[in-house]
Amino acid sequence: MTEGKRSASTSEAAIWHDVECGAYAADFRVWDELADRCGDPVLELGAGTGRLAIHLARRGHRVIGLDHDPVLIAAQGERAAGLPVTPLLADARGFELPEPVALALAPMQLLQMLADRAERLACLDSIAAQLLPGGRLAAAMVEGMPEPEEGEPLLPDVREVDGWVYSSLPLEATVGPEHIVVHRLRQRVSPSGELTDTPDQVTICTLTADELEGEAAEVGLVPIERLYIDPTEDHVGSTVVVLGEEA
Repeated sequence: MTEGKRSASTSEAAIWHDVECGAYAADFRVWDELADRCGDPVLELGAGTGRLAIHLARRGHRVIGLDHDPVLIAAQGERAAGLPVTPLLADARGFELPEPVALALAPMQLLQMLADRAERLACLDSIAAQLLPGGRLAAAMVEGMPEPEEGEPLLPDVREVDGWVYSSLPLEATVGPEHIVVHRLRQRVSPSGELTDTPDQVTICTLTADELEGEAAEVGLVPIERLYIDPTEDHVGSTVVVLGEEA
């Protein structure tokens, strides 16, 4: 398939998003519980191609899937056809929703992927301004990286699309005082067997649950509870900070 004939769902950006995020489901239990408890509508920040938004919609929830990447939003729209999902092209650092929400979700360390405290506060302020009375924000975060264990090497995430094979292999995570950088090797094999290697990295801010709760207090959001997402063989566990408006 040539690039010009690709649909949004099979664009390079959407494919890599699916390879590296699409198969992850360890967090669904926590988001399902919160969505069932809080009601609709549900906002997902950093929704990408719709991994979580579509899952929740299939369970009967009405979801707004926000992302700043137009290619990922287009893919989300294709995949969510017929489901109660509203793809929203917007920046998590400042946005307007079509309606207030009962629950805002920031999965997969979305808040830590913002550049700094100022950007997190801008995001938190936008959320706080658009929650329904009694609404909740739930944010998944990694408070630190576990020490690497001896044993079998990590396996790559792999997906085949139209005869092309896409592979993303995690190499290492470097932990600094302000950032955690996850290094990966992306490999693409064409139908004729040609291999392309591209290094890639994801940077997240180091942040504790206590620090996030302190920042949230500046925009009127207070701690409600903390939930936990268990680690898997391929992913670290997460703390989910649940916040709500001050009484």
